[in-house]
Amino acid sequence: MTYGSRGDVEPFIALACGLTARGHTVTLSSAEKYGDWVKSFGLAFEPLSNDTIDLMTTPDGIAALEGSSGLIKRVAAGTRLAKKSGRLNDGLNRDAWRAAQAVQPDLIIFHPKVMAAPHIAEALDIPAVMGLLQPMIVPTNEFPVAGMPRLPIPGYNKLGYALVKLSYSAFRKSVNQLRTKALKLTAIQHRNEVLFPRGALPIKTLHAISSWVVPRPKDWPDAAVMSGYWSLKSDGDYEPPASLRSFLERGPPPVYIGFGSMTVEDPKALQEVLVEALRKANVRGVLSTGWAGFDAIESDDILSVSDVPHEWLFPKMAAVVHHGGMGTTAQGFRAGVPCVLCPFFGDQPYWAQKSVALGVGAPPVPRKALTADKLAHSIHLAVNDASLKKNASDLALHLQSEDGVGTAIAEIEACLAKVAESFMKTSV
Repeated sequence: MTYGSRGDVEPFIALACGLTARGHTVTLSSAEKYGDWVKSFGLAFEPLSNDTIDLMTTPDGIAALEGSSGLIKRVAAGTRLAKKSGRLNDGLNRDAWRAAQAVQPDLIIFHPKVMAAPHIAEALDIPAVMGLLQPMIVPTNEFPVAGMPRLPIPGYNKLGYALVKLSYSAFRKSVNQLRTKALKLTAIQHRNEVLFPRGALPIKTLHAISSWVVPRPKDWPDAAVMSGYWSLKSDGDYEPPASLRSFLERGPPPVYIGFGSMTVEDPKALQEVLVEALRKANVRGVLSTGWAGFDAIESDDILSVSDVPHEWLFPKMAAVVHHGGMGTTAQGFRAGVPCVLCPFFGDQPYWAQKSVALGVGAPPVPRKALTADKLAHSIHLAVNDASLKKNASDLALHLQSEDGVGTAIAEIEACLAKVAESFMKTSV
């Protein structure tokens, strides 16, 4: 069970494909809009409502997410969205329970955005495994929660994780409605139980992140695992559009620019800035339309694309420029080319900082401060700096040697084995 942008869904597709190849029967449950995409991998699918995702394309959703919006405007938009979130989350919880009843699973693997999942697991008396795409839930003293700055204050690092758990407490009422009315469970009392209900413990936390990118903290409990990225394998049969193939063949490697599921208030104005930056950096460009809604361009030096697999496209680029979503960041690291991150919100500044710390990223250009000159400067460095190129190539070799899906599957099968062992003891 997973929910959110495509970047929240793709790693779970990769894991589902790996589990299927191991002989498990797998159903993926996510927003209905992803159904055809999920089914194209031969996976069974149970839909959840699109309603919460659709909020992100409303004016309030765009204002809350886009870094260029003023603080007051973003806070006001966020407040209005929060008022709608309770009702929508109630519906999402009901959808999740309906999906679970249809599947009757032996184990649930869930993204923390599907908060109903561990409570459903408790009701069905089956194991729950949390799949995490950012280091934001399991506390550590070694680094602050993703999205918060590093500060030399004792106790500060763990405080951030406590604040994240506190934010989930806002959904306790919604979770308790599901528990008491649909699941016939007692209400939870503590905020930590929104994600970790006592009746569902222990819950293993699998982080779909490479330890080459984020070393596993030494103070994590054994149940917290850094498996490596859950990456979809390239489709050897993929055929790019003729226009893209021709564009790649008739010149030097271009620079990719795309902001994935990020929406913007003025797509035309932002697109003009991006085109100007590419030309000031004197590079060719591949511009992804994404959720931003950019206009189509097909010129000698710039080509617009949509829905081209990153794992196929990125290695063919001179550099990749993106918003810093976890999925796009992972694909960029695996591609072996330098990057420039333009974070909008959330954990994206964390990945931007991480790209620089790893020596594979040019100076980030946050969305709220994005200008053609700043972006052109970072693109020029990404394309021409020899150390960035070498570091990006070296990191990619490390990541390509990992089997994040395989590691995660081993942990999941260990959970299933414990259930089987317990059942056998009970039967005897």
